[in-house]
Amino acid sequence: MPTLCRACLTQFDTGSRCPACRSPRITSHPELFDLSIAHMDCDAFYASVEKRDRPELADKPVIIGGGDRGVVSTACYIARIRGVRSAMPMFQALRLCPDAVVIKPRMQLYAEVSTAIRQMMEQITPAIEPLSLDEAFLDLTGTTRLHGAPPAVMLARLVQRMKAELGITGSIGLSHNKFLAKVASDQDKPHGFSVIGRADTASFLRDQPVRLIWGVGRATQEALEQAGIRSFRDLLRWDKADLTARFGAMGGRLWHLARGEDSRPVARNAPIKSISNETTFHEDTANPDILDGHIWRMAEKVADRAKAKDLAGRVITLKLKRADHQLITRRHSLRDATQMADRIYRTAHSLFVQVPTAKPYRLLGVGLSDLCPATGADLSGDLLDPQAAKRHRAERAADDIRKRFGTEAIVKGRALR
Repeated sequence: MPTLCRACLTQFDTGSRCPACRSPRITSHPELFDLSIAHMDCDAFYASVEKRDRPELADKPVIIGGGDRGVVSTACYIARIRGVRSAMPMFQALRLCPDAVVIKPRMQLYAEVSTAIRQMMEQITPAIEPLSLDEAFLDLTGTTRLHGAPPAVMLARLVQRMKAELGITGSIGLSHNKFLAKVASDQDKPHGFSVIGRADTASFLRDQPVRLIWGVGRATQEALEQAGIRSFRDLLRWDKADLTARFGAMGGRLWHLARGEDSRPVARNAPIKSISNETTFHEDTANPDILDGHIWRMAEKVADRAKAKDLAGRVITLKLKRADHQLITRRHSLRDATQMADRIYRTAHSLFVQVPTAKPYRLLGVGLSDLCPATGADLSGDLLDPQAAKRHRAERAADDIRKRFGTEAIVKGRALR
C-alpha cells in the first residue's frame, strides 16, 4: 500500500515505520498519491502562536479570550482535554480549567502569521480558497509534474515548513472533494494527516452523524432529528425530491453529501462577503452601559479585521438576541465605505438606541458587509459631524502605536464598561 513518511518524506510500501528514518509518523492509503483536494487546518492557531512566542507556556493550558463575561476564542489542546471549547463562556472555561493562562487575542499578529502560511501555500498551488486565518482548501490537481512529487508529499512538506519556519503545526485532510477533505482534516488532530479515498467514501460516511456536515448547526440538526435523520445512513433512505420538499435547497445538498458528492471547485479569491463579531453573555442584560461597551469592543474587532484585510464596507449590521431567543437585526447603509471602528461603533450604537430594551439580551453582534477594497474609504467626511475626521486621524495614530507597542498600549474608556 502506498505510504508516506511525514518526517522525512520518503515514499515506500506498507510498514509500521519509515525504512529511511525509522519514524512512526507515516500515512498509508491505497489512493494516497492519486488524490489532490486538501484542507489544511492549523492546530489551535491563536494559542499556538502565543505558545511559540512564550515558550514558558509550552506545557500549560492556554485560553485565548476575554474577561469573565467574555467567551473563549480558542484553547490549546491541554485546555481542551479539560473540556474547554471555542465559544464557551469564560467563567465556565475557568471553572473547568482554573489554572489556565488567559491571553487576549492579538489579531494583527495572527493575521501576519496567516499571511506567511498563505505565501507557503502559493508556492505549491495557485488554487487556494481561504476559509479563515487558520484554514484553507487547496487544489493540487496537475501539480505532480511541476513539483516532481504527488500532492500528498507537497502537503506534508508544507506543514513541515510551517513548523520549522513559523513554529505552527497544521493538520491535513486529503480527498477527492472539498466536503470530504474538510471532514478528513478533523480526523487526526493535532499535527495529523488523514485520507478519505473514493473507494472508502461510502463506508466511511455511512454511520457518521449528520452534524459532521459543515454548516449543519443546532437548529438544522434538530429539524433533521424531527424527520428521523441522525446519521448518513438515515439520509440515504430519503429520495432527493422528498428531502428538497422538506428542507429546500439544503435538502438537495444533503442528498449529494450523503453520497460523498461535492462538485464545488476550490475557488481562488472567493470574495469575503462580510466581517462580523458577536458574543453570548454570561448573564442576560438590559444594562445600556454594558451593552454599549460590548458594541464598542465588537466594532473595534470588526475594524481590526477589515484593516488587516485592507477592506472596507458600506453596510453596518447590529444583531441582538433576547433571552427568549427572539432575534432582532438592524442594518444601515452608509454613503461611502468605512473600516474605522469609530464610524462602525457610532452607526451600530444609533441602531441600538432605536430598539426597545424592555427585555434583556443574551447575544449581541456587530457586522460590516457590502465589502470593497479600502482604497478611498473614509475620505468624504461628514458634514453633520465635523469632529469625525479628527477622531479618524486619532484612530489611525492609535493603530500605529498598537503596531509598535502591542494591542494593549491604548484602550478606550468605553471598552472597559
